[in-house]
Amino acid sequence: MPSKYRPQIFGWFGDLDKGPHSVPLHDRRLIFANDNYCAFIRQEHNDQIFYTCLYFAGIIGMNILIVGMVIFIFGFDHELALIGIIGFITCSFGLYLIIPEFYQNAFSRLGSPIIFNRKTGKVYVNESYFFNFKILRHPKVFLQPKKRRIQEYDWNDMHGVIIHNFSRNALTSTVLMVCQPGTNQAIDHVMLDPARPATGRMFVWGWINSFMVNYESADIDDGEYKTDEEAKFKEDMIEGEGWPEWMVEAFNATSLEELATIKHKYNIKQ
Repeated sequence: MPSKYRPQIFGWFGDLDKGPHSVPLHDRRLIFANDNYCAFIRQEHNDQIFYTCLYFAGIIGMNILIVGMVIFIFGFDHELALIGIIGFITCSFGLYLIIPEFYQNAFSRLGSPIIFNRKTGKVYVNESYFFNFKILRHPKVFLQPKKRRIQEYDWNDMHGVIIHNFSRNALTSTVLMVCQPGTNQAIDHVMLDPARPATGRMFVWGWINSFMVNYESADIDDGEYKTDEEAKFKEDMIEGEGWPEWMVEAFNATSLEELATIKHKYNIKQ
């Protein structure tokens, strides 16, 4: 059965249900949680370094192949020239796909935390531009590797789906489909859990639902930073990453009324 969310995301494996789940979580992607909000990173530091190096090597390799194809085109007979043209187009497209992956890992510092406020029902995202799901990108975006997407979403409009990430180890990813209010029409996508063995794909999704829906079932002291280390969490993970001041203050908003007051204070349109 296909996903109920449209347009369906490439690699779709299954939709996820919301609701309170009692799911134990011992996951390094949970960075911090307190009575108001929790924060998850999407990528661990070691993985970020590994994939940055991997995609950089891929860029170097593709450039070498492109040079080789150019030599085939201009330096040999017509038959090899045809092979060179096909190879050049193929390698150029491969390079076009690899560059955003390299940028995502190289410039998405500190794992780009995603923040969930359970009292206001808001979700805050501040991430590399290349965390999006677009295949076709205007070439000018390659000249803006530090461009960020900073957005506030409503949790009620976000729905989880599982997708294959087509890895050799049969890993899956959890994506948040951002839909128009009250519909299944997706207008945006947010990566939640980039790589997870199939047996553990419900851990992060289930824990967040526990936190947002049935707070008492979530162990908020399970993160890297304990509940009394909020200042250190913000100093290490938030400061210097381009988070708007109003948004950082909104992490701890305890009601929609308080959130509205914060936005009015900073002249943020509702």
